[in-house]
Amino acid sequence: MSKHETPMIRRYWESIGGTLIEEFPAVRRCEGVGQRLIDAIIVPSWPRQIAMPGEVALKGEQIIIVQAKASRLGMYLMGQALFSLELMKRFEPASIRSIALCSADDLVLRPMLERFHGVEVVVQGSS
Repeated sequence: MSKHETPMIRRYWESIGGTLIEEFPAVRRCEGVGQRLIDAIIVPSWPRQIAMPGEVALKGEQIIIVQAKASRLGMYLMGQALFSLELMKRFEPASIRSIALCSADDLVLRPMLERFHGVEVVVQGSS
């Protein structure tokens, strides 16, 4: 994450509560496979704290995935939000919401992304 996206994620987490896990490795790097990190995962039903990825088990939990960009909603962030949801199904959570967190909306792209069940756009300033 960056100096602009981390504060955005932290503000979003403050509004939700629960446990925040930053830079969650959805896929680990190995031969023929690139590492895939989720900017943040929030488990709303857990205590308000920041946890390390290796400290959590997500099976059976309700989770919120957050992918953030301190810019206008674009196709790169949309792809991250959509495919992160698919990647996280491998961890067998009870439910998944995927948030595309950005600093400005796009009135053409947002409706396209929100057609996918479980994917939402949240617009928030980057400062």
